[in-house]
Amino acid sequence: MTPPDAVGATSVLGELAQEVVGLRREAEVLAVALETGRHVVLEGPPGSGKSTLLRGLSRLSAQRVLFVEGNAELTPARLVGGYDPALVLEAGYSADTFLEGPLIEALRGDGWLYVEELNRVPEETLNVLVTVLAEGELHVPRLGRIPAAPGFRLVAAMNPFDAIGTARVSQAIADRLCRIAIGYQGEDAERRIVEQVTERSGDVPELMVALARASRGHPDLRIGASVRAAIDATLLADGLRRLRAEATPTRDTLLDAAVAALSGRITLEDGSARSAEEIVEELLDRLLTPPSRPERDGERPDGAPDAPPAGAPPGGAGATPGGNRHAGRPPAARTFGRALLAALHDDFTAVSPAVGQLDVDAFEALMREDSDAALALLHDLARATDPVLRARARRLAARLTIGLARSGTPRRAGVRRLAAIPGGHQEGDLDLERTVDRMAGRRRPEESDLVVRTWRGAQQSLALLVDHSGSMRGHALALAGVSTAAMMVASEGRARCSVIAFAGDARVIQDAGRPRGQGAVLDELFALHGGGLTNLAGALRAASAQLRASPPGRRVAIALSDCLATAGTEPAGALSGIDCLHVLGTSAEPDAVRAGRDLARRAGGRFVLLDSVASVPRQIAPLLAS
Repeated sequence: MTPPDAVGATSVLGELAQEVVGLRREAEVLAVALETGRHVVLEGPPGSGKSTLLRGLSRLSAQRVLFVEGNAELTPARLVGGYDPALVLEAGYSADTFLEGPLIEALRGDGWLYVEELNRVPEETLNVLVTVLAEGELHVPRLGRIPAAPGFRLVAAMNPFDAIGTARVSQAIADRLCRIAIGYQGEDAERRIVEQVTERSGDVPELMVALARASRGHPDLRIGASVRAAIDATLLADGLRRLRAEATPTRDTLLDAAVAALSGRITLEDGSARSAEEIVEELLDRLLTPPSRPERDGERPDGAPDAPPAGAPPGGAGATPGGNRHAGRPPAARTFGRALLAALHDDFTAVSPAVGQLDVDAFEALMREDSDAALALLHDLARATDPVLRARARRLAARLTIGLARSGTPRRAGVRRLAAIPGGHQEGDLDLERTVDRMAGRRRPEESDLVVRTWRGAQQSLALLVDHSGSMRGHALALAGVSTAAMMVASEGRARCSVIAFAGDARVIQDAGRPRGQGAVLDELFALHGGGLTNLAGALRAASAQLRASPPGRRVAIALSDCLATAGTEPAGALSGIDCLHVLGTSAEPDAVRAGRDLARRAGGRFVLLDSVASVPRQIAPLLAS
């Protein structure tokens, strides 16, 4: 970028402000960073104007942008370039047979290299960029050294909220980039953007902007809608109004437009029991007809107290006097009434002061004081007789459980590696050097001569076995829920995962061939009641059936249990089809620890005694990495 004088820079930024609304400060920092030879990463949510900002600045500065889409298939060869196989076989290696990639074009000063979704780029490819940024040059075999021209700039962009298919950018890259955080523009700016793009003004653009902005703060949404959704919703509403011959769009027309524009762009919180369409409709109705008074949390139309569990004695007989948190639990019940919950948990009335109410602040205070007691209470609330309290507890339990797992479970970056595979039946980039070597001087290659470089990862299938027999109540089920969530989070994108609940018999909650959302799986786990015998052998046979149906690769089972079998055959005789069995022990009783260790040892796995909810992700990390 040619350094402009102050007047020229002001003129460029003034023109840019007309194109990119509300990002004047970010534009100034970006322009000066590029002018002074810095490399930059633009970090912000989708639709915040990152690409528009860079393209506008490059056009006004007469700079070409070499666009590279960052994804798992961006190999070093596709970024740097490579030799044309046909030309090499005909004329040999030379500069004329090398096809330059976007990185080399940018290094020669032909434009700025713009890498979108930087945190999706594989580790091997990022290492090429580290070398270029550190040394200011690139070495290509047989081609030689390519120094960076004075005009070379790397501009990267990434979305900090997306966790699927991404990895943390290494410090080696981050230390060589200036970071410009770009958030959503203010409401006035977003309204102007919608009006400029759609060439429409009035109530509808204002409503759709408010709708998109409201989605970003909804408790059931992890990611809200960007201004792009407001643009599409405005255009759809206007088109539907004309199609339906309406003077002004009706509520149904606005809803149809909003659902089409927003429902595919928003991301539900893990554990949410609602659909995207329901949330969009709720937000729209709230904006169209604000309630006359705020809804009271936990308000219930009939106000009736919940009934005690069927067959439970009055007052929760069988509970330990004083409500000891983990001891003296009664026989398993399918639901818990308020009297029984109060007898089991000292903190119940503080967390649920009335029918249908769940005081999140009180629960969070209990989490800070005693996370094990808090989650044990929450898991029992998830089976409360009161349907309103039960639904709220399940949503909170799923969200909190997955949140604990995400925050504590390390996600390995760079799991896949480039591997050279002989034979022409593989997809990938041709490894010309190895192919020429295998040809042994022949003019034309045969299929067996071809060597392809492609991404290969360690294939693994997981079967998670969750014990809900009579020994698994409250605290133990809380441990099982967090452990299951942690393993599902850690296996995302790199292992097939099935979940099996067992007591006297085994039930598949998640079939690896038909995966479900984490929230749905956990919701079923929370609905389980601890009771019955422990048929561990039956659960292992169910796991073996799931693993045998998986593609070839390592087949691992992980059992969350005290391993004290009270039904079925000997567990060690049911390990056929399981390459490795790890045991997460839920009881510190000597017999349970001994049984768990013996079973894990015989199955080539490890035994880990779970000691607290907070330590679960750290304790299971070695199992998932092995």
